[in-house]
Amino acid sequence: MPKLIRKGEGKPLRDAMDRAHLTIEELAQATKTVDPTGKGISSATVGNLAGRGKTSRNRCELSTAWFLAEALREPLDDLFIIPAHVSVSVKLKTALRAAKALDIPLQDLVSIPPHSTSTVERSRSDAAHKA
Repeated sequence: MPKLIRKGEGKPLRDAMDRAHLTIEELAQATKTVDPTGKGISSATVGNLAGRGKTSRNRCELSTAWFLAEALREPLDDLFIIPAHVSVSVKLKTALRAAKALDIPLQDLVSIPPHSTSTVERSRSDAAHKA
């Protein structure tokens, strides 16, 4: 599973916690409501990602970062650096969440290419090799 890196040595995460008026323990508890399994993130992990000093951690799993951002109602990329190979998945999940919140079809938020109307003809030599 891809790892994300916290931004600003955890300052954006701490600032978001302050805006939400949540302590480390309260944020850990809040992640249980956004985790489909109900497990959430431990207080120790939240503390390590939000903290400073020797016990702090810069990297975490995508799911951990996602649960934190969801519980704080903050955009994931405001709190964590998202590697390029992960960004498409994150953008799709963000679009799905927005569509659900706005109660509109996903295609109203993103550009989906129309069905192709072109036809592909096979040459006789290709057809002969397939037979």
